[in-house]
Amino acid sequence: MPLTYQLTTPERIVEEGTADAVMLPTTEGYITILPNHIPLVSTLGAGEIMIRKNGEEFYFATEGGFIEMRPENKLVILADFAAKADELDVDVIEKAKARAEEMLREKKFENDEQFATIAAELQRELTKLGVARKRRKHS
Repeated sequence: MPLTYQLTTPERIVEEGTADAVMLPTTEGYITILPNHIPLVSTLGAGEIMIRKNGEEFYFATEGGFIEMRPENKLVILADFAAKADELDVDVIEKAKARAEEMLREKKFENDEQFATIAAELQRELTKLGVARKRRKHS
C-alpha cells in the first residue's frame, strides 16, 4: 500500500500525492516516514521537507505546525507556512535576511519580545534560503 500525503497550510494545499519517503523536521529533530509507518502525531518544526517519489526528490520550506501519520497509510502535514522550493525567490529572501540581520546588528528592537521576533524572522529566511539554494543544485 503506497504512502499518501497531503501538505497543507491555512491558505492552501501545497502538495499531495503518493511518495516513497517523506523526511521532515519535528521539534525533536528530523524523521523519515516510509510506507506502513506506525501511527504518529508530532509537532512540525521549522526546516526542510523532502518528498521522494520514484527516485526524484522534491523540497519544501516549512515553519511549524503538526504532522499525523494515520493508520490507513496517510501522512497529513498541517504547516503554519510551507512553500515549494521553486516558489521561493532568492532575491526577496536575501533582502528580508539582510533587513533582519541589520536590525539585530544595530539593536533596532525595544524589548526581548521584539528581539525574539526578529531572530525568528532571520531563522525563517535562512531556512527558505537553504531550501531555495538546494533546489538550484537539483535543477
